Amino acid sequence: MIITIIQYLFALISGIAVGFSLGLIGGGGSILAVPLFIYFVGINHPHLAIGTTALAVGLTAFINFYQHLRKKNVNLKIAPIFALVGVIGVLLGAYVGLKIKGGQLLFFFSMLMIVIGIYMYISKCRSLPTEDCKELTKQTRYDKVSAFSLAVGFASGFFGIGGGFLIVPALLSSTKIKISMAIGTSLFAVGTFGIVTAAEYGFHGEVLYLVAIVYVIGGILGGFFGTKISVGMNKKLLRKIFAIIIVLVGIYVAYSSYPALIHIL
Repeated sequence: MIITIIQYLFALISGIAVGFSLGLIGGGGSILAVPLFIYFVGINHPHLAIGTTALAVGLTAFINFYQHLRKKNVNLKIAPIFALVGVIGVLLGAYVGLKIKGGQLLFFFSMLMIVIGIYMYISKCRSLPTEDCKELTKQTRYDKVSAFSLAVGFASGFFGIGGGFLIVPALLSSTKIKISMAIGTSLFAVGTFGIVTAAEYGFHGEVLYLVAIVYVIGGILGGFFGTKISVGMNKKLLRKIFAIIIVLVGIYVAYSSYPALIHIL
């Protein structure tokens, strides 16, 4: 597939937008990577979008994980358990996703966007270290850790999402770690899930590697500025506004991809 210079530029802008939203409000911003890839960059191929953005999200997560690791903000016992068990779900999710036609997969993705937007809007426990989010358990439950990791891994593989917005609450409800460490720990799983998803999609030729790198560069730039601007801002209000945007984009994606769903009804 031939990618134009303009499309690479739009990919960079998309990466900046995703990174900026993540730096501004925390988890959840990567959900916009796929619709931006399709509707803004202009590569209308859902499987390519999922495979490529999964790689970008995975690489970005590992970059951020390294920063948390340097600050000793990672639980090195829980992180590999969550990631390795979740890989089973990732492989299964990616396998199923590749079997579904692109338009139909995009419709299912839109439903996920709407659910995530509503969840972000109403959730009281958010993946932001500056917010008041109490520990939800007093002891680590490895059975719950494994169950959550399988479920999140499947969603990550199927939709190509990072899943950090799901992993942080999962860690808080199944372990005794605090939210600041849950965020650092979750990044290892996000990175692993993204790379494994991209590997399976890449095996089927559904990854544009250079576009993914451009996404990552944009994400780093956007994250830097988003973090700078977020200082002193009302993150609760910002998160609610962003949640509404995700729901609206999800509705648009559903409207655009609905004709593909008719063929399986």
